[in-house]
Amino acid sequence: MLVLILGIIVFLGIHSVRIVAPEWRLAKMEQWGENTWKGLYSVISLVGFGLLVWGYGMARPDAPILYEPPAWMKHIAELLMLFAFIFLGVYIARPGRMKPALKHPMLIAIKTWALAHLLANGDLASLILFLSFLAWAVADRISIKRQERAGLAAPYIVPGPASNDVIAIVIGVVLYGLFVWKLHELLIGVSPM
Repeated sequence: MLVLILGIIVFLGIHSVRIVAPEWRLAKMEQWGENTWKGLYSVISLVGFGLLVWGYGMARPDAPILYEPPAWMKHIAELLMLFAFIFLGVYIARPGRMKPALKHPMLIAIKTWALAHLLANGDLASLILFLSFLAWAVADRISIKRQERAGLAAPYIVPGPASNDVIAIVIGVVLYGLFVWKLHELLIGVSPM
């Protein structure tokens, strides 16, 4: 469980710099250059992600079960995951009508992903992992609203053609299909079905 917690701290920690020290982040980007900042950010993120996946894989088999979700809850989780991947597709694709309406589709995808996994998993390792991400996404969204009011973050995304929304949905559905088909089991070691 320690490796999982360390991974969460490293991964969400680097992603929280924007939340807890936005001015410092902007100053470092200016001082070091955007590419250097992004490189360091990416390396730390990858280390944290690796620790997180490795730690979750080690902790999950022995983690105490705190609740056993009913079978129908897993079906709701699967439906929510389809929406999570569509929100991710909206984040990846160029702006259409949905990206400005959602404002922060990546955070919505993370919240939906975390909620879906909380509904489907009742072990302690899952609760620690998914509650951490859900709490982080909520805190990040609150922080972004404050930064927008302070003029530190751009509050508006210019809408694009609706065809970009179709592309976003296709990206989301394809990613969802790949994860259900093989990727979830390959990457996480557990079949989602």
